[in-house]
Amino acid sequence: MAAPVTNIADLRELARRRVPRAFFEYADRGSYDETTLRENRRAFERLRFRQRVMRNVDHRSLATTIVGQPVSMPLAIAPTGMAGLQHGSGEIHGARAAAKAGIPFCLSTVSICSIEQVRAATDVPFWFQVYVMRDRGFTRELIRRARAADCSALMVTADLTVQGQRHREIKNGLSVPPKVTLHNLFDIASKPRWAWNVLRAPSRSFGNLDGHIKGADSLTTLAQWIAAQFDPTITWDDLAWIRELWPGKLIVKGILDAEDAKLAAAHGVDAIVVSNHGGRQLDGAPASIDVLPSIVDAVTGGTEVLFDSGILSGQDLLKALALGARAGLIGKAFLYGLGAGGEAGVTQAIDIIRRELSVTMALTGALDATRVPRDILWNG
Repeated sequence: MAAPVTNIADLRELARRRVPRAFFEYADRGSYDETTLRENRRAFERLRFRQRVMRNVDHRSLATTIVGQPVSMPLAIAPTGMAGLQHGSGEIHGARAAAKAGIPFCLSTVSICSIEQVRAATDVPFWFQVYVMRDRGFTRELIRRARAADCSALMVTADLTVQGQRHREIKNGLSVPPKVTLHNLFDIASKPRWAWNVLRAPSRSFGNLDGHIKGADSLTTLAQWIAAQFDPTITWDDLAWIRELWPGKLIVKGILDAEDAKLAAAHGVDAIVVSNHGGRQLDGAPASIDVLPSIVDAVTGGTEVLFDSGILSGQDLLKALALGARAGLIGKAFLYGLGAGGEAGVTQAIDIIRRELSVTMALTGALDATRVPRDILWNG
């Protein structure tokens, strides 16, 4: 009899067993020496709660809004590349699970299922994440397609103008171009359920790029095109151009410095995401949770502060809320659930975080997820 799944770590272990190693470690690992990846976890563990007792905490509310969108809890699914290689149709499963849970789902530019495929398979509008590429015409076309799909927010990722080296991806053959090794082939052959789900999916390439890039007729050539398209010339001035193309809610992801947060707010974005890209870009950068308070203090006006990088429990989420975040985003926790069990696994991951959040609110005396006081943290 299988042991019950009680936390995100259990889902991670299931995903590790069910997903080919190259794709699991793409989701699980970080860049260079993975110092920042580890620090994301350690920083959360250093924060302690103040336990409060003899308070009426029977009626607790997790509901809030994110960029004006009513949600059932202060959580969204972050954009994650190649989710459809954790489980076939992964982006569709993620969007459906998020819609059922009443939280936002953000589709990545480098998703396996395309904007149109996810939109056709879901009833609830989702967010779309865009990279500003060297080919501005293609970026313009991506934004047009997001508008046509009625995406409810556009998220611009700002911290991937050049790609940090991820040693495990190179060792596992996830380089550009990808390298097929005997080990990878044996690993995939040993996971027939994964292979069957991927083969049945509507797309097995980069769905948003497939058929739209001249001369790119395979996953390899598409990956080469993407690697050459990350644009180190991007500046804050490019936000004005994006605003002309996108009249809806605009979010900038990858803020890790108070001065950049002020600049983003000055450029009129609706929200920023405090993020170190899950420890996958600048290794040696601080944990996102450590810089969150200074960024919250720096941002004024109507710009919301969202938090990303390291949330693996409802307790982590509550710590981010106590330090001023409006809501949190999950990337790895989402992918672990997806790899463990598809849509049902994502639903399980969201439910785990929801229960943990609610219980921890009760034990710290917090009643409302929109007004979590900083003093629920020890010396907070």
